[in-house]
Amino acid sequence: MKLKQAVTGIAALACMSTAAHAQSAGTLYFTTGWFHLAPQSSSKPLTITSLGGSPTNITEPNTGASLDSADTIGFTAGYFVTDHIATEFVLGVPPKFDLQGTGSFEPFGTLGSAKQWSPTLLFKYYFNEPTAAFRPYLGLGVSRIWFTDEKITNNAFLANVLHGPTSVSTDSSWEPVFNAGFTYAFAKHWFAGLSISYLPLSTTAKLTTAATTPVGVLTATSQTKIKLNPIVSYVNIGYRF
Repeated sequence: MKLKQAVTGIAALACMSTAAHAQSAGTLYFTTGWFHLAPQSSSKPLTITSLGGSPTNITEPNTGASLDSADTIGFTAGYFVTDHIATEFVLGVPPKFDLQGTGSFEPFGTLGSAKQWSPTLLFKYYFNEPTAAFRPYLGLGVSRIWFTDEKITNNAFLANVLHGPTSVSTDSSWEPVFNAGFTYAFAKHWFAGLSISYLPLSTTAKLTTAATTPVGVLTATSQTKIKLNPIVSYVNIGYRF
């Protein structure tokens, strides 16, 4: 009788352990946490493309800009299609990036800012069994990138370099996302996670200026291509159903 009770107890504990850590086919989960975006940025020199409606191709040598890192809150929703394959939708509160001058623009410091939107769809492969507490994974996906609230905020830069009030626009694009990370289940429904992603991202910033010149105010357009290539870390806590 005692042996039977012991075997029953061990089986019950095994079932409890399986229930506590299962991330199997049909599991739906949500996470929230903190994104840190660290651009590996550089830019092409500023090029004046037109002045007063006439095309030009004047490149300003030794000019450029880079982006500071940024932090924001993130959210994901995912679904295990099989015991090892999950799809995940990722969205964050748009982080604000400050644009810093480089080269001859460096003395001006912060030139402007913009907010980045990058909703992402990931496909992830989880290693280990669905009953394991620790599950590393690799992911691949696609992100739609665009910017809002682009603006030049440095008055000295506006007056001495662009020579007038300036509006900014940027390209939007689809970009691949390379992802790796792990989750650790510490309760039946709750888990924590860490992931690192890389996006080979670049955008063209286009500037339109009402430039003050010796012959009056002329519309000038200029542009620069900025490489961001951010490395994105995500520390999170999640709940699964």
